This record gives sequence, structure tokens and C-alpha cells, in this order.
Amino acid sequence: MSPTTILLRAETKAVECRSALTPTTAKTLLDDGYNILVERSPARCYRDEEFEAIGATLVPTGTWEKAPKEYIILGLKELSDDGVPDYHTHIHFGHCYKAQPGWINYISWFNPDGGLLYDIEYLTDENNRRVAAFGYHAGYAGAAVALMAWAHQTTGPGGGGGALGAIPVFESAGDVVDAVKTGVESASQQQEQRKPRVLIIGARGRCGTGAVNFCQQAGLPDSHIIQWDIAETSARGDGPYPEINDADIFINCIYLPAGTRIPPFVTRESLSVPGRKLSVICDVSCDPTSELNPIPVYDRYSSFDEPTVPVDLGEGDQGPRLNVVSINHLPTLVAREASEDFAGQLLPSLRTLDRRQAEGVWVRAERVFREKAEEARDASWRARWLP
Repeated sequence: MSPTTILLRAETKAVECRSALTPTTAKTLLDDGYNILVERSPARCYRDEEFEAIGATLVPTGTWEKAPKEYIILGLKELSDDGVPDYHTHIHFGHCYKAQPGWINYISWFNPDGGLLYDIEYLTDENNRRVAAFGYHAGYAGAAVALMAWAHQTTGPGGGGGALGAIPVFESAGDVVDAVKTGVESASQQQEQRKPRVLIIGARGRCGTGAVNFCQQAGLPDSHIIQWDIAETSARGDGPYPEINDADIFINCIYLPAGTRIPPFVTRESLSVPGRKLSVICDVSCDPTSELNPIPVYDRYSSFDEPTVPVDLGEGDQGPRLNVVSINHLPTLVAREASEDFAGQLLPSLRTLDRRQAEGVWVRAERVFREKAEEARDASWRARWLP
């Protein structure tokens, strides 16, 4: 029987440097008897030579598109739907199970005669907990970008409110910390040594822990890092929460399961009050197009080229300009550290791919795909035939 082949494809999303496999995890799979192919990629945080050195076979970028049907195509971010049904088995974040824009076309892109998506967000254990997530580094990077935005608003041209420019690619998390510390110190000097107060909701989860840790590494005193979790929000009742206006930065780190609705944390009305200090929101859990978004004051993603989305509160608002960070692949800011963590979490499941028809994590993920594919077919039919 021939070995199972995993093809690590190059990412196509702009400024995506992370990898679902590291040279270390690829070597483990090779030792297990898997055949590992790696598409060449100048953007990946690992050099092609690092994979070649451990025995993986390097192939040209785009090889996956014409690869044999039995190859398993591994990536991170969603692919571009070119309209031609695909017959491969894919593993990546599809961002298409919560009725996001284009979800019907994306799910339908996987040919019902063989195509399959194991969505990484829905790889779960027997207790319905995700087996691999970028949560910690999403919060970590989100706090970094939020502090960059705050510092720029304080020290940038015109001093106050200007949009943060393109974020450079950093070699390591240490470089990010150094850059942000320098920016915060410079901004603080212009504010009579006042450092920003950061309110984090979801502070005790993986994502929130990352945000708290970065703020600490960036030199903020613990008294300036306000940590809320379920207990703190429950004690205050339903949002919106006026206390958010008293912070300089608000970071949302909660994870909402599909279909879950909660009262908003902020609204345009709750932000349009005298004395607001808040000038930066970082929505790590960003889902700007969803009616379930608990931060319904912006309607699009930002990017590493344009990191912030301005919030227009009207001419009568007297507070500082307000910008939202809504980058949906934040961990690429610290790509190597994030990839090491994530790939280590994913590895135990990847080692069972050769028996995926019976292994629980893959069986559960396929079941979700089949259910969502059926929903997409029904939605497509209704859109076409019902008035």
C-alpha cells in the first residue's frame, strides 16, 4: 500500500507568512511513513532549504492544482474560488461555515464527487474542543498592532487620529516587542509619561492571555491592563459597557461559536458620549459582515497594508478619532513563533490522517463539511427558485 501524501501548498493570501507544517513536524510525519511534498514559497517564514534538509520533497508553487486526487492538500488560509470544481481533500481555514460572504460558492467549489474540506476551525476532540488554534498569538499580535495604532495616533503627523500605515514584516516576536516598546515610550513622553490603559475582554482565554502577555512585555504596568472575562462581564449585565470608553484601547478576544448572539459590547450610540478616551479598538475575533458581531461599529476587514478602519461617529462627536484593527490573520505578525505553536498542536491529528475514515477528529470534521455542503445546496436552490 502506497504511503499517504501530504502536500503543503504555498499560501496565496497577501502578507501570509505562517505555515501549517514546520520542518520539525514535517520530519515527524516523514518518520511515520508519510510522503511530504512542500511547495516552494518565498513568503513562508521557513526557508525552502529547511524543509529540504529534513527530507521533504520540494515542488513548484501551484503543484497542488494538478496533483493526483489522493493527495491531501494542507494549507492555512482559504483559496481563491476560480469556478472550476476541485476534487482534492483539503485541510485549511475555509471561513465559510458561518454564512460569510461567498460561503455558498466556496463550499460548492469542493466537487461533490470527491472534493472535501477538513476545516481546521472544526477539527475537534471528543469534548468538542479545537485541537489546534492560533488563539494565543492572535491576541499577542492584536495587542501589538493596537499599541502601534495608539502610538501612531499620538505621535504621527498632526498628532492624534491619523491612520496607522503599513506594518512591516518582523523577523521575530522580540523585534515586534522592541518596536512597540519604542513607539509607546515615545508617545507616552508626549502625554506627560502617561501610558495607555488597555481593556481586554476574554482576558483569561488563550487569545486574551496572549494580549495580556504582550502588553506586559511592551512595558505597560499591570494597573493599566484591565482584564475582563465571563465573571466581570456577567457582573455588569448586558452590554454595551460604558467602562470601555474610559480605556485608551479596547481588545476583544472572545470566541463566539457559530450562531451565538450576545448583546454588543459597544455601539455607535455608546461611543458617542462626552469624555470618551477610547481611540483604538482591536477586534481579534473580527467578523465584520456578521449580524452577530458584538462590535457593530465597522463593516470591513483591515490588512497589514491598511491596518485600521476608521469609525465615523458623526460631526457632533467630541472624542478622539476612533480606529478599528480588524485583521483576520494577525498571527502572521509573529509568524515563526505562531507556526511553531500551531503546528505542534496540529501534529497529533495529522499523524492519524492515514486512518482518517475511522479516526474521530477527521470523522467529525467531515460530518460538519457534509452538513454545511447540504445547507449550501439548499440555500443556492432557494436563491435561484424562490421569489
